[in-house]
This record gives sequence, structure tokens and C-alpha cells, in this order.
Amino acid sequence: MKHLVVLTGAGMSAESGIKTFRDENGLWEGHDVMTVASPDGFKKHPKLVLDFYNQRRKQLLEVSPNQAHYTLADLEKHIKTTIITQNVDDLHERAGSSNVIHLHGELLKARSSGNATNVFPWKKDIMLGDICKEGHQIRPHIVWFGEAVPMIENAIKICQTADILLIIGTSMQVYPAASLIDYVPQNTSIYYIDPKPALSSTHQVNVISEKATIGLELFINQFF
Repeated sequence: MKHLVVLTGAGMSAESGIKTFRDENGLWEGHDVMTVASPDGFKKHPKLVLDFYNQRRKQLLEVSPNQAHYTLADLEKHIKTTIITQNVDDLHERAGSSNVIHLHGELLKARSSGNATNVFPWKKDIMLGDICKEGHQIRPHIVWFGEAVPMIENAIKICQTADILLIIGTSMQVYPAASLIDYVPQNTSIYYIDPKPALSSTHQVNVISEKATIGLELFINQFF
């Protein structure tokens, strides 16, 4: 059976009402990115950082998957599908996708700030003074700038088995995620869905200049 590997970014969840990082009204507005998304920022401004992610978590719990999430989940019935997402939301899973890798962590999980392997589900606010069993402050289970991306090796292995690569809603500018396109076999068919396509690659890429919901329908009509 052919293997469809899907790389998704912020544009995948934009139609659910989750702001994208690269828009003018994106999440980082009013905050220096290194303040709210780096270990040093957390060390210097822990309350600010926790509050930032508490607000993101509350928003996530108020939104729902959009049609593009459901369409991808439905594809599992027809083709082996693996989703590698840069998104920290759980909308792929809520829509029914069963094979999802989160490169940058998950907003509905927390972890010990003293033990990165101690990860657990967490849907409420994280407050200063919330500690794990080992006595360390709890932090969001998010891969911050300057931190290792634990799932990248697994993602590379999956991309090496791709017959079709579908990229949705990401400019592929953030590394190491952006390098994944370089690991697919030479004869892999590559499709790129984004209303403002900005992907540069040495591979031949079929570009669909649409938002995720419309672009996915066009992809399916072309490919299946």
C-alpha cells in the first residue's frame, strides 16, 4: 500500500480560529518570541510564559477541528496516512486521525521542568508552584527555541518511506522541520497547499494556492 505522509503547520488550524504565527495579528504580537518560547525566557519570566500558554490552552479548548482535519482523517480509510505536525493543538486527533507525530510538543500536555521525559496530560492552567512528583515546577510540553526536537529522527524515518508527500499550511521555514522534505525518496510526488505559497525546494512540487479546506478537496480530486 502506498504511504501518504502529511506535514502540517499553522495554516492547517487557521480555519478553526487558531491564529497563525506568521500573520500580522499572530500569537507573538506584543511578545518577543524569545521571551515566551525559550528556556531563558521561562527562567526570567516564568509567570508571563505560563500565562501565555494558559491563554493558548483555553483558546484551543474552545475551538473545533475544521473540515480539512476531518478530510485528512477520512483519508486513512483509503491510504496509509501519517501526519507530522508542527502544531501543538490536538485537532488532528479530535477529527479522528490515529497516526500523528507532534514535532513541537502538545498544548494539552505538561512536563517536569527538571525531567523532560516526565510528560503527562494537562488541560487546566499551569500556575507557579505547580510541581511534579519529583518537586520540579511544571511547564508546558512545548519544544521551545534552542531545545532539541525529540521526534525529529522518527519523522525523518517516516519521510524516507513516503510515496506521496503533502504539505499543508506551512512555509517550511522553521528548522529542523523544514528539512524533512529533503528526506523523501526522489520519485515521491509532492503537493503543497497554502494560500500564500512560500516553499522553495529542489524537488518538483505541485502547488495548490488555497487554504487547507479547499486545497485538500482539490488534491483529492487530482490524486484519487
